[in-house]
Amino acid sequence: MTARRRYLTVDPAVFLDGFPERHFRVGHTLVGHPLLSLDRLLDLARRLPAPLVEYNGGDVQVCQDPATTPRTGLSLEETVRHIDTCGSWVALKYVEYDPAYRQLLHDCIAEVADLARQRRDGLHQLECYIFISSPGAVTPFHFDDEHNFLLQVQGWKTMHVWHRDSPGAVTAADIELSYTGAARNLPYRPAVESPDDVYTLSPGQGLHVPVHTPHWVRVGDQVSVSFSVTFRSRALAREAAVHWVNGRLRRRGLEPRPYGDSAAVDWAKFMAARLARRAARLRRY
Repeated sequence: MTARRRYLTVDPAVFLDGFPERHFRVGHTLVGHPLLSLDRLLDLARRLPAPLVEYNGGDVQVCQDPATTPRTGLSLEETVRHIDTCGSWVALKYVEYDPAYRQLLHDCIAEVADLARQRRDGLHQLECYIFISSPGAVTPFHFDDEHNFLLQVQGWKTMHVWHRDSPGAVTAADIELSYTGAARNLPYRPAVESPDDVYTLSPGQGLHVPVHTPHWVRVGDQVSVSFSVTFRSRALAREAAVHWVNGRLRRRGLEPRPYGDSAAVDWAKFMAARLARRAARLRRY
């Protein structure tokens, strides 16, 4: 039997100390992997359903209004083929849609799954994303809603990160409204102009990015390719349900109690979310 290749390298003590609340570095062996070459990524982009491919100009502001995100006028194929000079940013989403990339995702997460389960049980919804960026491209200020390991494969980038509890960095309303369709980019308030940490990621390096921790990214002077492997946990699913309910309440002009303020209230909201989603499924039949 052929041994499964090991892709992630983590220090168990560092992982258990940091996951899921804090940023910490990991290593990986994905540099030069054939699935992550630009030619293979262009082929993947052609085969993915159109909603799973996003591309636009990369010369944007940290606080970019999504409605005014610039386009270059290039096609997807032109963008990828000329990514070194066209000033663009490409995101391939949910690439586990393709069996080969799904296997790569599972192989990567297998390296950390046992450690993750010591801190959060019920690992599920394994997903992966690939980011292809021109030199100097910026990813605006935002947060992720899953347990995320960002792995740098080609080029380098600098990540400006804030902790979840940094005053003013991200509000309860920011988080809640994101679960009800709000724009991905966050307002860059004066209180968050100085990041808590700055990480430079080179090929073979990665970073654990905790859930709901805001960050923005600037690519260095080379084309960047990053592979993001993500998953959710049972606790995160419960939290997300509470944020979803709160987001709906906020859109009605109410001021709900934020997640974590009351275990009893959170449980009632979680059950309400389950009932609402079950009813929505039944209405489809």
